[in-house]
Amino acid sequence: MSPARPSDLLNRLRAALEPVVGASGLFLEDVTVAAAGHRKIVRAVVDLPDGPGGVSSDQLSEVSREISGVLDDVDLVEGAYTLEVTTPGTDRPLTEPRHYRRAVGRLVTAETTAGRAVTGRLREADAAGIVLDVAGRREELSYAKLSRSRVELELSRPDEA
Repeated sequence: MSPARPSDLLNRLRAALEPVVGASGLFLEDVTVAAAGHRKIVRAVVDLPDGPGGVSSDQLSEVSREISGVLDDVDLVEGAYTLEVTTPGTDRPLTEPRHYRRAVGRLVTAETTAGRAVTGRLREADAAGIVLDVAGRREELSYAKLSRSRVELELSRPDEA
């Protein structure tokens, strides 16, 4: 029997992990398998499905135990591996409407398909697009007009009025 292609393995892992992550009230953003010497690293990135806030350490611990159990049961990863369950970093690009909804209130730089970069406070995000406050001016952008967006790191955030 020949080894599974990497994309087949990732698809099977995603299919095995999505139900258990979903049952924990979380969303499986990504799953990867990478070589690390003689071992592999299985990395699962989980997040809240929608809305503001973040994944608590208790939630992360619980879903890690559940994922570990599933990986033991399905035996998809050959050989020794280390499991890492994490949340998306602050540098994650905003690519889905739910990513934007989670970032409401944050400073965002959005690049349009025309190549224009717009930086402003994300005020609204719905199924059609986003609304930024750009220096007191309201700027509406549809998702179809966005090519890339990211949350800007703010070391000291101005108080909201």
